[in-house]
Amino acid sequence: MAAPLNSSPLKLSRRQFLATAGALFLGAGLGIHPTPAAAYNPQRLRQSMQQAYGQTGLAVLEEWFAMLERLSSQDVQIQLRDVNDFFNRRIRWVDDMVVWGEEDYWATPLEAMGNGRGDCEDYSIAKYITLKQLNVPGERLRMIYVRARIGRSQITQAHMVLGYYSTPNAEPLVLDNIVPSITPASQRTDLDPLFSFNSDGLWAGGSAESRADPLARLSRWRSVIERMKTQGFI
Repeated sequence: MAAPLNSSPLKLSRRQFLATAGALFLGAGLGIHPTPAAAYNPQRLRQSMQQAYGQTGLAVLEEWFAMLERLSSQDVQIQLRDVNDFFNRRIRWVDDMVVWGEEDYWATPLEAMGNGRGDCEDYSIAKYITLKQLNVPGERLRMIYVRARIGRSQITQAHMVLGYYSTPNAEPLVLDNIVPSITPASQRTDLDPLFSFNSDGLWAGGSAESRADPLARLSRWRSVIERMKTQGFI
């Protein structure tokens, strides 16, 4: 998804996908299924990282564990800031086709940390899972698909950010890999939301009511969940 602002726009096919996504999800009408019980397993995470990415990946994972311990008793604003900075600094934006040989691959946090490369979905998923591990309530977090305008032009590209909602109807704070500071959504006039989701629901546009089960409607999210279970995140 979206690259740093000096990179070229994404392929039209991905923008076309987002242009129709809102209408697709508005008609879903599916119920929400409960999420499975957490099965966070640090030892299995270490084994998974060691096997896939060796000592370099394991070193980053240990930094992640240390951050979790350091932030466990901190205020949520500090947690948001430090988690945002952690992934923005340790993951370099690289297109999925270069990293995975696929046009649109959603990586798990372990894959993103191990590679040290990823695109906007990978940043957002990693921040989401990390904040949930810090006991930030899942209903306060949503991954938000947007159209991002480039500079002052009318050119847009597909992008994903993470939103933090202090209350269900609050204006979200935006955690982004393009703009490093965390800002209220109203200050991000370059972003036009299409839909948002988390582990429990999927919302079209700025709707306050979930309209679908994300596992049923988003195959890439379902794939990420399955891989995170295998790796030891959930």
